Amino acid sequence: MLTPDTPLAIFMEDTFGKPFGKMGYGVLRFSANPVVCIVDSTQAGKRAGEVMPATPRPDCPIVASVADAAALGAKALLLGSAPSGGRLPDAWLPALDQAIALGLCIINGLHQRLNDRYHSLAPGQWIWDIRQEPANIGVGKGRARELTNKRLLIVGSDMANGKMTSGLLIAEAARRHGVKTEFLATGQIGIVISGRGVPLDAIKLDYACGAIEQGVMELADADLIVVEGQGSILHPGSTATLPLLRGSCPTHLILNHRADMLTLRDFPWLKIPPLKELAALYEAIASACGTLVPAKVVGITLNTSLLNEEQAKDAIARTEDETQLPTTDCVRYGAEKLIPPLALC
Repeated sequence: MLTPDTPLAIFMEDTFGKPFGKMGYGVLRFSANPVVCIVDSTQAGKRAGEVMPATPRPDCPIVASVADAAALGAKALLLGSAPSGGRLPDAWLPALDQAIALGLCIINGLHQRLNDRYHSLAPGQWIWDIRQEPANIGVGKGRARELTNKRLLIVGSDMANGKMTSGLLIAEAARRHGVKTEFLATGQIGIVISGRGVPLDAIKLDYACGAIEQGVMELADADLIVVEGQGSILHPGSTATLPLLRGSCPTHLILNHRADMLTLRDFPWLKIPPLKELAALYEAIASACGTLVPAKVVGITLNTSLLNEEQAKDAIARTEDETQLPTTDCVRYGAEKLIPPLALC
């Protein structure tokens, strides 16, 4: 339904510049679609670059309402914020009602189905409820282990610390090296950007491994499949790691970490262990004591967005010294350093 030329407005009421806006930030950074504006009445009158100067395409204005967005030429409204639990706030409903009345399409990455709320749409108007379980999936069977290509899974020390961004930038770097590369999106942001994928957190637990396996097998002709990571094995509320590991049977892992964090963001009592130990834990779980495909952590990606240049370079050098693994911030310094360890060329 969404074509690359559809002008978007990103709805981020009271969240632009805050942590729960990663849907909007991902689309700003990677989507091919033109972004007409950000909708956030608390920042109206500013431009996006004033609030988030490091984000690409920062020149779009921030407006107060959906009506303002429609007047600027937006044809689809993307819900760019993900409140805790992925639930749709009641306070957003008047704005969504207005969007439908104005003829805008809606891209919804939250758990509630907006198609159940809006039954009468204008010709050509659509609602894309991304978090819907795919048809014809079953339990995992470990079929990906039989593939001869390389499968890179991005794993993390915490949620929402840059796994998708790192994966997309590594995939771009691999393609520049002439490697036939596919990116398997596993969350709503990656699906919007790439146009396809597996909405992992919308799938029944019994079928989660099977859904990832099905997604990997559909891309089996690629020399490299980069699988978007979700969650963390450390996080008390995360159930995503095991389905990703079992479904993709990765041959390689990249460990992603937010460089300024010593504990999990939502659980300050939970200290992040040394990255070398965390990498070993992921490798042990992936191989299941040697019974499955052995996967090695071949590099570290750091999110240094809250550090200055000197601090970022120091964090990278310290991490390389501690882990003896190539380390970079893919946004700040690119992903080229991570291509040789994958032995693709």
